Amino acid sequence: MQQGFVKVAAVTPDIRVADPLYNRESVLKKVKEAAENGAVVIVCPELCLTGYTCNDLFLQEILLREAKEALLWLLEQTKGLNALIFVGLPFEHLGKLYNVAAVMNRGKLLGLVPKTHLPNYGEFYEKRYFTRGMEHPVPVCLGGHAAMMGTRLIFECEEYPTLRVAAEICEDLWAPDPPSTYHALAGANLIVNLSASDETTGKDIYRRNLVKGQSARLLCGYVYCSAGEGESTQDIVFSGHNVIAENGTLLAEASRFQNEITYSEIDVERMNAERRRMTTFEDRGGNDYLYERFSLEMRETALTRHVDPTPFVPSDMYDREKRCEEILAIQSMGLKKRLAHTGCQNAVVGISGGLDSTLALLVTVRAFDALGIPREKITAVTMPGFGTTDRTYDNAVGMIRCLGATFREISIVPAVNQHFSDIGHDPSVHDVTYENCQARERTQILMDIANKSGGMVIGTGDMSELALGWATYNGDHMSMYAVNCSVPKTLVRHLVRYYADTCGDEKLAEVLYDVLDTPVSPELLPPEDGKISQKTEDLVGPYELHDFYLYQVLRFGFSPEKVYRLAKCAFADSYDDAVILKWLKTFYKRFFTQQFKRSCIPDGPKVGTIALSPRGDLRMPSDASVNVWMRELEEL
Repeated sequence: MQQGFVKVAAVTPDIRVADPLYNRESVLKKVKEAAENGAVVIVCPELCLTGYTCNDLFLQEILLREAKEALLWLLEQTKGLNALIFVGLPFEHLGKLYNVAAVMNRGKLLGLVPKTHLPNYGEFYEKRYFTRGMEHPVPVCLGGHAAMMGTRLIFECEEYPTLRVAAEICEDLWAPDPPSTYHALAGANLIVNLSASDETTGKDIYRRNLVKGQSARLLCGYVYCSAGEGESTQDIVFSGHNVIAENGTLLAEASRFQNEITYSEIDVERMNAERRRMTTFEDRGGNDYLYERFSLEMRETALTRHVDPTPFVPSDMYDREKRCEEILAIQSMGLKKRLAHTGCQNAVVGISGGLDSTLALLVTVRAFDALGIPREKITAVTMPGFGTTDRTYDNAVGMIRCLGATFREISIVPAVNQHFSDIGHDPSVHDVTYENCQARERTQILMDIANKSGGMVIGTGDMSELALGWATYNGDHMSMYAVNCSVPKTLVRHLVRYYADTCGDEKLAEVLYDVLDTPVSPELLPPEDGKISQKTEDLVGPYELHDFYLYQVLRFGFSPEKVYRLAKCAFADSYDDAVILKWLKTFYKRFFTQQFKRSCIPDGPKVGTIALSPRGDLRMPSDASVNVWMRELEEL
């Protein structure tokens, strides 16, 4: 459970209808297997000690008695298991019968959670046997075990109080007013559902979406465990469709019609981080809830869940293409509004032949087309300098020609050499002054052309560069509208590729593909043998790593230790641990020291859940110390 990862299991045992003696053995076998595989929260199906399909046999005294005895036996048999266990059975209280989830931990009965919403439609007749569960817990006694029974119970881990678990049963989730809503508002971050949901055509899709949707709405982990083979097939069939989700993401799912154990790890730290950010997720205090403590041995949880190495880029091609179209639309609509509001009919874009300026020009073209402004009013300026290569120059010129923008070429070499002379800088010294003089000269040219034409300078820098401070202050750092400001570098590449794939212009696509194959570089140092000598990722590190770090740090506020662990999982086949740690240290140092650049960035559209605008998502002091974060990294 270290760093918030809690291994959970949805267990669908083989059962026999109305045979608690057989069922307890089957449940125990599966529960032990789950515990041996590291699961610390284990969920079994609804009424699994008797079978859900007993029908009128639920009215038989002997079946109810045997179900209680089976539960007492399980309590004794699970004393040595390091787990919180949920098992379903019928339970009589004060002359009424309830469909309950028994909650066990190390041989102790922690509570009984009754079902609230009893279906009595279609194939379901639960009101014939069961009574709606009480909300406020009442004391009950079972074979010498005293416990509380009611829906408003939350089970809190003694060793790790961050983990708070609550339960609901089958139809409770399908109803308009699920108990899990109140559980979450009272602090539960892991909801378990003991279910016996029969299978009909297409129902699995609805069930999966329901679980994912509830986990997203409640910002929680959700473990849905359903009955399977062994239930009566007199009129219906059960498939054992177990679903584990976290904040709208499907983590694991059982193969239907095969009784099995479904595992995954819930990141409760992530859920808590989401709740801290969402001010509309109101803590109701849980004043009418009882919080029962349970005990778990603290162990490191081995991760089996997928850790996405490119969190900004969907892995599915359909989703990725849809995302690209959506982002291009957001970028171009943002610029369209700014142009319309200012009455501006001209734009100026500096084109280097690299990815960022390429994307900025493509977005500008879309905005001009949407406004009905001729593309010739886009002035695309290429400004060769000391580091410009023929490849990037040719790509820049070819792209401008294909898109129909007005082409201008202005060499910065004479002006920069004059500037070197003015400030007394030796041109043979290729230091930061040598580089930044070029960047600022280019920005001055763009700004002044915009003034002459009554135009607007369109910024090209992306979010990854802003995060690392990889921009020249008041150079490429500045513009009049920054269309790429919340697009990470890993996504810029896919946006350009998507445009190339869908533009329908073979010549333009050829240029764009070559831009994609060109190493990322500011081209501020002289080339070697005509090729780019200055490669950004050699200097600041791989952008795929930095984008991963940026996502984990800003989206969830994870500690450096946890970010490092996740990165090792995500990039196990790409980078060794030392490389990951090296660039993680670089990320934190640059992210903290370069905030002053982000504090005065131009306007630009937010396109995803993370952005760095000081007016929107990131309120960060420019002089915050990084020492706390670095100390943890030094201990790794």
